[in-house]
Amino acid sequence: MALKISNKTQSMPASAIRKLVPYSDAAASEGIKVYHLNVGAPDIKSPDCALDAVAEKCKSLHHVSYTNSAGLIELRKGLVEKYYKKIGINIEVPELLVSVGGSEAFAQAMQIAADEGDEIIVIEPFYTNYQTFAFLNGITLKAVHTDIRESFRIPDISEFEKLISEKTKAVLISNPCNPSGKLFSKEDMLAIGDFCKRHDLFLISDEVYREFCYTDEPHFSAMNIPGCEQNVILVDSVSKRYNLCGARIGCIASHNKDVMAAALKLAQSRLCPPLLEQYASIGALDTPQSYFDEVKEEYIKRRDCAIKLLNEIPGVFAPTPYGAFYTVAELPVENAEDFAKWMLTEFRIDGQTTMITPAASFYKTAGVKNQVRIAYVLEVPELEKAIHILAEGLKAYNSR
Repeated sequence: MALKISNKTQSMPASAIRKLVPYSDAAASEGIKVYHLNVGAPDIKSPDCALDAVAEKCKSLHHVSYTNSAGLIELRKGLVEKYYKKIGINIEVPELLVSVGGSEAFAQAMQIAADEGDEIIVIEPFYTNYQTFAFLNGITLKAVHTDIRESFRIPDISEFEKLISEKTKAVLISNPCNPSGKLFSKEDMLAIGDFCKRHDLFLISDEVYREFCYTDEPHFSAMNIPGCEQNVILVDSVSKRYNLCGARIGCIASHNKDVMAAALKLAQSRLCPPLLEQYASIGALDTPQSYFDEVKEEYIKRRDCAIKLLNEIPGVFAPTPYGAFYTVAELPVENAEDFAKWMLTEFRIDGQTTMITPAASFYKTAGVKNQVRIAYVLEVPELEKAIHILAEGLKAYNSR
């Protein structure tokens, strides 16, 4: 009898963001320069205080040991006192647990909120890995649709009501949104919070991109929705805020004691978060405000450049995002995945090409095949080159 891997892993959806990486790697191995607009991996320098903290700790370390499953108490206290309370999110140390990146935190949140066979409402487009973790846990995602031509405006709460069933256990949002860059208003958040309270649903709020808001209106956290204290499960990460993506440190937080007790049991099953990366995160808490101001200013420049150039390409439409560092663009092609693959395998300008992420997997609604997610994470001169290559690629692809 032949060996066979499980049916679950055979049918597990591949990451839309990383699915085309083998083609990118093959192009790079041939000496092709690939401009990466496909992944949210910023090129901005991590804060010196984060890197210095690791170097300093390593001088006195005799061995790299396990830590508490909930994370180093120094980091948990630091997050509460030096970060959350300063931005108006009032949580206490027992209400926060360190996770292995934001990804583990929202995977934990989904497992805590819903059983196999249950449903979670999401707003599409949504971060593609939500679908992966839902699949792994036998949870069905039901999507409230937002439209690119309406700049992904959050629809009336009556659209959420249409999806309610006896199996509905939570609403899961990303604010600001990966992939659309949509920033939820305070009114949006209050309406969703009221919906969750009325139907006794958890509200899982992925706020990883909180620092990247490009409006005068401040970010409004789900943790500050009045009367929703027991419903909200907050997901966060140091990856984007401090440009520490590879550190894989995040957190899950809630005022709900049952939620945090369950989170600790899940955390104990993976032993602990990585030690040296927790030291980096502790150091990062001393990052000066000037760092965030400069990073925000830089991303506004990149956003404005990307949106201008994309909308100058015939047949392309990209709404202006007001959060995160992504936009979803509509392209004049029938199949964006085929086009993205073609760019990596066949199209070159002076030995260079551009990589983008097809957006179909960010939707539950079928048939959204002509959209892509663009991550404007390159410096402006590089961004200009990347989008120029994209524009020339579209012209060549459609004239084949």
